[in-house]
Amino acid sequence: MYRKTISLKNGVVIPMLGLGTWLIDDDKVEDVVKDALDVGYRHFDTAQAYANERGVGKAVRESGIDRRDIFVTTKLAAEIKDYEGARKAIDESLRTMGLDYIDLMIIHSPQPWNEVNQSTDRYFKGNLEAWRALEEVYSDGKLKAIGVSNFMQEDLDNLLENARITPMVNQILCHIANTPFDLIEYCRNKDIVLEAYSPIAHGEVLNNDAIRKMAEKYHVSTAQLCIRYDLEMNMITLPKSSSKEHMIANADVDFVINEKDMEVLKKIDKIKDYGESSIFPVFGGKI
Repeated sequence: MYRKTISLKNGVVIPMLGLGTWLIDDDKVEDVVKDALDVGYRHFDTAQAYANERGVGKAVRESGIDRRDIFVTTKLAAEIKDYEGARKAIDESLRTMGLDYIDLMIIHSPQPWNEVNQSTDRYFKGNLEAWRALEEVYSDGKLKAIGVSNFMQEDLDNLLENARITPMVNQILCHIANTPFDLIEYCRNKDIVLEAYSPIAHGEVLNNDAIRKMAEKYHVSTAQLCIRYDLEMNMITLPKSSSKEHMIANADVDFVINEKDMEVLKKIDKIKDYGESSIFPVFGGKI
């Protein structure tokens, strides 16, 4: 089990390998999280948009594991761009999960999902209002860390220039064949930790011959190589799986990709179309 951690600027420590729960129904996610805890996972990523916060929270509460040893992330729905709505939604997540606190809560997207790639409106004012709500609940101690997801440089600039607290995390789509190097460098210069969702690109990379051959060189699966790639980039990495067998394999990534091979992987031709697996190609869907 991969057990390395990373510290945010406020000192909060996060396991670098987590389990994503997108598209896992609420009536099934409890058992999935329990399986993951049994495997050794201690970091779980959910969202209001996933409609499975209840099951994730129940599995955490009933695990018998010290709450301080489990890291839980959820996301404020992308459609909420006002202070009152955000405060209400944050409180609702706490109630739904049945937790005294949430380790990390992030704004799911700078734009409502139905406007992603369809509108030039970046909702600067609305994001500041939603962020103000996160800041207040963070100050109250019910959120241990706060951040954003799918935020581009202009979206981050809006918060950095106008907000009281700098985002601690930016969760973004990042995988072999789609690595936003400029955004990654920008975030690191601002002391914002990066999280990578969809490290296996919704499965689109599994049939890429160049990536498959590189995986064979390291005697690992293509999926394991992709997960390790994001970890080598020093990014918190969130593969999603409901299969215990796959969870075990996804966590077996203690090998190292050498620098030369990392450079090759960074230059793999970019995936331009995720097909039916993604509603929003830029962000990779409601991850």
